[in-house]
Amino acid sequence: MSIGSNRGDKRKNLEEAINRLAGHERIKVLSISSFYMTEPQNFKDQDWFLNATLKINTELGPEDLLLVLKQLEKTLDKDGKAFRFGPRTIDLDIIYYDSLVLKTGSLEIPHPRMHERCFVLVPLCDIGPEEIHPVLKLRSDELLKKIERQDTQKVILLKEGE
Repeated sequence: MSIGSNRGDKRKNLEEAINRLAGHERIKVLSISSFYMTEPQNFKDQDWFLNATLKINTELGPEDLLLVLKQLEKTLDKDGKAFRFGPRTIDLDIIYYDSLVLKTGSLEIPHPRMHERCFVLVPLCDIGPEEIHPVLKLRSDELLKKIERQDTQKVILLKEGE
């Protein structure tokens, strides 16, 4: 899953979300990528994001996991985002769910734009470079190499203490 914040204390926001996910009785956080400062896409006139990815294990189905993530977003971000691609305190997205391919009215797995986004693929390659995109049949590191040549989005590793 992907996690991001560009409002308030971004590191604290990510850490709080990770701690709450880890504290959920039906979710186990297996690994956490490094944190990356990333330039906003789509709506550029906003603060940079802090992004990371998590590998989790859960007995929740995809729709139930989505409900947990949306509830956590509401808990941590009372104001929510004012508009699509706008600033937000926390953003939680399901990127992969094993090798499942799913499209419903509220959820699409794998995430429909993940393969176009360095801010997802760079941290994803920290923890799962060999994960296979179940539709494109490419590894995460191969997807990243494909878009690094054309993507001008800046993604900067945040060092400990920054």
